[in-house]
Amino acid sequence: MLGAARRRVVCAVSGGVDSAVAALLLRQRGYEVHGVFMKNWDTVDEQGVCSSDKDCEDAQRVCQILGIQFHQVSFVKEYWNDVFSYLLNEYELGRTPNPDILCNKYIKFSCFLHHAVDELGADAIATGHYARTSLEDSEVFQQKYVEKPQGLFRNRFEVRNTIKLLQAADHRKDQTFFLSQISQEALRRTIFLLGDLTKDFVKKIAAEHCLHHVLQRKESMGICFIGKRNFRSFLLNYLEPRPGNFVSIEDGQVIGTHEGLFLYTFGQRANLGGLKDAWFVVDKNIASGDVFVAPSTDHPALYRDILRTNRVHWIAEEPPAELIRDKMMECSFRFQNQMALVPCTLTLNQDGTVWVTLAKPLRALMPGQFAVFYKGEECLGSGKIVRLGPSMYTLQQGKPEEEKRVSDVPADEIKIEPCT
Repeated sequence: MLGAARRRVVCAVSGGVDSAVAALLLRQRGYEVHGVFMKNWDTVDEQGVCSSDKDCEDAQRVCQILGIQFHQVSFVKEYWNDVFSYLLNEYELGRTPNPDILCNKYIKFSCFLHHAVDELGADAIATGHYARTSLEDSEVFQQKYVEKPQGLFRNRFEVRNTIKLLQAADHRKDQTFFLSQISQEALRRTIFLLGDLTKDFVKKIAAEHCLHHVLQRKESMGICFIGKRNFRSFLLNYLEPRPGNFVSIEDGQVIGTHEGLFLYTFGQRANLGGLKDAWFVVDKNIASGDVFVAPSTDHPALYRDILRTNRVHWIAEEPPAELIRDKMMECSFRFQNQMALVPCTLTLNQDGTVWVTLAKPLRALMPGQFAVFYKGEECLGSGKIVRLGPSMYTLQQGKPEEEKRVSDVPADEIKIEPCT
């Protein structure tokens, strides 16, 4: 590639197969490649098992095999302040956060990006995410920094060459869900090497280039800093127990006790010893500490079709022109990475939040999770779920709940007021 040797690309290497192959492909294209391992969690005060040291060794070995420079950087303080502290606060408020989305927003595509550019002289960064953008690789090096406009929305008359975030060719491995909060600045400077590849082909490439040690690693799942530890025990290391009752959603009877409502999320099976049937969490009351449960995994109290987000982070257009023009927009929605996309209608509010009306009720929607929106192959962006409409059970009963819970908004309080 003509002139490619003058282009320095800093690749995030985790010790896994995806980032290893991303670095390999960069080297094959003739770039000057540097690998950086990010340490985001400090294990000094931890009693459990953590694999970060082994990960770092594997990442360094990848760079040795590929003949590229290896660096380490610590973002432990930034991770604690911007991701972990947020996670703890959300759990205390009874919500279910997604730290992986925030890690990408604040650490990998902010701290790492600026470290690569400012400290290592990078012309671009790369990661092993399965995603694509509307830029060709060569165009990434032509991008200039564009200052984010002030105010709630961008100037609708300003001509902006915005970059779109697109789903990966392998939809089973697509990771745009986790990238739905990253900035235009980051997208302009990022190369996603694996967006057009399948996971099987990535493994084949690794095997053909002596990267066997990364093929032996298991896929990283869940929250990285917890490792093999029990999530309940992990949270209780940081949050004080707040005992409360398990209460039947159907008759209000107390049927058990718990150590803290932050230990449970909607749809989860409740730990109720001595009962013959399984009960599932359907709601919480923050003030009383009650966790409401239902005697069926498909109980109508678990299903909702209306939700509201906080101010949405729109990736390319803020907000999309169609939403500004019509005050409403049809698109698709998911709140978990692997779930099928569900058609929905967005209604824009004056403060940049949106009401989301789903084409069908979904099970176990939970405040604190991210609502991620798509239009065809494009990931439009996301917003945190802050309120839920009434459950199907509430609607069947024909009356609103008597008390406010972490999720329910009585039907007569839901007023969808479009932006004017």
